Amino acid sequence: MSVRVQEADFDLGAEIAALRAGRPNIGAVASFIGTVRDINDGTGVSEMELEHYPGMTEKALADIVSAAMQRWELIDALVIHRVGKLKPQDQIVLVAVASKHRGESFAACEFIMDYLKSEAPFWKKEQTPEGARWVDARVTDDKALARWGIATTNAAASAANQPGASAQPNDYE
Repeated sequence: MSVRVQEADFDLGAEIAALRAGRPNIGAVASFIGTVRDINDGTGVSEMELEHYPGMTEKALADIVSAAMQRWELIDALVIHRVGKLKPQDQIVLVAVASKHRGESFAACEFIMDYLKSEAPFWKKEQTPEGARWVDARVTDDKALARWGIATTNAAASAANQPGASAQPNDYE
């Protein structure tokens, strides 16, 4: 298991090759790459800045991967999450999961991403034409995690902390 938080970009091919190197028992690798979009909630985004707490973030990511390794028969997993200032189309996150069979890899990769989106301690700030804004948790992220049997209320808590907020579920999907 490998977890990295870094400012530098990553090379998908090189990362997958390293994950598979010397492991003829790997029969499947599922991966996910998240990228910066140029529009969020109908507003243009020129830059996203990701912040984290060093040490705490890596531990949280390792805990997420450990939870996946307990649920499925995995050979290995890799999570790379970038921090700092990113532009639209820049890569943000890589999750790669190796197992003997595709079912475990697909499920574990999706689980790790769902968990990461809801529970990993990252803070995102977007630059828009109206100025900077923090990106709130979304109800859809909570729902994605709930299907794995994990309850969270990040979106509800985030909505409740907004000045003048009267959160409706569709506000965060």
